[in-house]
Amino acid sequence: MLRPSEVATLSTEVASLRRGRAGLRHILTNDPIRLLAHDERLVTLASDLLGGSALPFKGTLFDKSPTTNWLVTWHQDVALPLRARVEAAGWGPWTTKGGRVYALAPAEVLAGVVALRVHLDDNNSQNGPLRVLPDTHRLGRLSEARIAELAQSTSAVECLVPAGGIVALRPLAVHASSKSASAVPRRVLHLEYATSVALGSGIELAVA
Repeated sequence: MLRPSEVATLSTEVASLRRGRAGLRHILTNDPIRLLAHDERLVTLASDLLGGSALPFKGTLFDKSPTTNWLVTWHQDVALPLRARVEAAGWGPWTTKGGRVYALAPAEVLAGVVALRVHLDDNNSQNGPLRVLPDTHRLGRLSEARIAELAQSTSAVECLVPAGGIVALRPLAVHASSKSASAVPRRVLHLEYATSVALGSGIELAVA
């Protein structure tokens, strides 16, 4: 968990960033956020979860508030940012987001990724918290129909944490979030880690 002074410093930095409606992609180019991603506390946590020496490769700011509000339906995070397009079995379709090449990744690759979500505000049940279907990260890549079935049959868990708290999220975990119904903002630094940028078949993660 981050100290209040660290949260205050990051909040000031985030307030200075130009962003889109929902936040900002590829924020590891920002010095304070890159330093946070490489902080020993976060790297140790990610390494313990991944079973190897973790390195951050992607950062995203999510900034949900009454004026920038949105709903995220049940889904898995199955696209990864890559250095270049390489045709390989199990990868694709390919697309471009924020000027970076992305592809849907195989389940065995996604199992080697974890996201640490650093909260800059108190996260409560009213300001659009992350909701997760427990143990779904063990099921591999799922179809939309299977995700819909699980959403109906599985009790969701709300991830409620105070400012400075950190939530670890596996990309294959089925998750969602509601619109905020509160004046309290919900700013999250979503930092993704892997143990290697080399993913096989000549495919490499882009650091963003």
